[in-house]
Amino acid sequence: MNQPMIQARQVHKTFQAGKIEVHALRGIDLTVAPGEMVAIMGPSGCGKTTLLNCLSGLDDFDAGEVEIEGVNLRAMNDRARTAYRAQRMGFIFQTFNLLPVITAIENVELPLLVSGVRPAEARRRSTAALAQVGLADRAHHRPAELSGGQRQRVTIARALVNQPAIVWADEPTGNLDSKTAGDVLTLMQRLNKEKGQTFVIVTHDAAIGALCDRVVYMQDGLIVADGNEAQATPTAPAGQEVLA
Repeated sequence: MNQPMIQARQVHKTFQAGKIEVHALRGIDLTVAPGEMVAIMGPSGCGKTTLLNCLSGLDDFDAGEVEIEGVNLRAMNDRARTAYRAQRMGFIFQTFNLLPVITAIENVELPLLVSGVRPAEARRRSTAALAQVGLADRAHHRPAELSGGQRQRVTIARALVNQPAIVWADEPTGNLDSKTAGDVLTLMQRLNKEKGQTFVIVTHDAAIGALCDRVVYMQDGLIVADGNEAQATPTAPAGQEVLA
């Protein structure tokens, strides 16, 4: 049996909001296979984004274990986790997070340069990544000169330029109109199939769930369905208030 790409066991995360203790994750178990495209769905405040941040090492968690490619995140110090994310992970966010004063290709090559890749090689790989998402002709335009869909394509190119094992996406179509969102979804699905990279996508969008190999449905900090049956939007017992 192949080693899981992601293995989470009994992950708990609690926030302190004044005097109130908020249980965002309440014992999450999740396994994701290499090359899977998984959607994490559920109502606002159910813990989806918190789970993504804990699985990817962006946030600490209180209890449990997370292994990525067999590597235990809790066993790493902050520097090691940051280096691991830079080398093996890509991130796509709703807000694009592009630097406005530099061009598309400069935004894409930035993580390579930070990782120590030589400038000529970073430019070559960034050019190829932009071509892959259909933006070769917009490489030298700044974000303000691009449409929302084009900016999200730049973000996808940046996420994929270091050939990561995992791509994490948080509401990647949230700021896009329906046609542009459909184009971006089709692109992500194609890249997943062609490159065999694992995609974990937090979303409210049922269209994303329909394109994924699997849907994980959350409610009140718990996984309440995992697989095709998650499309049925199950109801779990009401729990304590949680964060998205």
